[in-house]
Amino acid sequence: MQTIEKQTVEKKASQEEKLKRELALIEAALYVSGRPLDLKELCSVLKTRSKNKVKKLVKILMEEYANRNTALEILELKDERYVLQLKAEFTPKVRKLVSRPLLSTGPLKTLSYIAYRQPVSQKRVVEVRGHHAYGHIKLLKERKLIAGEKRGRSTILKTTEYFADYFGLSHDLATMKRQLKNVFEDYSKKEKR
Repeated sequence: MQTIEKQTVEKKASQEEKLKRELALIEAALYVSGRPLDLKELCSVLKTRSKNKVKKLVKILMEEYANRNTALEILELKDERYVLQLKAEFTPKVRKLVSRPLLSTGPLKTLSYIAYRQPVSQKRVVEVRGHHAYGHIKLLKERKLIAGEKRGRSTILKTTEYFADYFGLSHDLATMKRQLKNVFEDYSKKEKR
């Protein structure tokens, strides 16, 4: 009788260790990526095909973060994507500590133009931003902030879902443009001071 109980206790302990390891792997993946991850990507980290299993594990981890009451949170985005990020209330207080910006000024200005004018032809972006914009566009595509779609002989540029998620903007284009307009207005007011 004791051996059955001992085996049951050992099995339960082994399952708990496996659960802790799987939660830690999901947390590590979300932390290291620095971007939203979908279920397929999280499944590959855990070496499983079960999206339901991964979904349950992410929900457990989300709950743990909510209960910890820390500066970090795990959010579920649309299309079953998840992101580990700083809570919005802390961002303004620590922004100055970020040592390396995502983009330098030139590519950031090109990205701003594309985001506000999208969908916009690559030709128009180059006319407005100059020939160096070709390099900016290449970089922005590599960082998955914009995507290009061929239409005849021209390429039409627009931002990606990752762009909206990264900058905390709406996925709805009209709403995003209003948000960007407000950001640009706030920035220009600060510049005039």
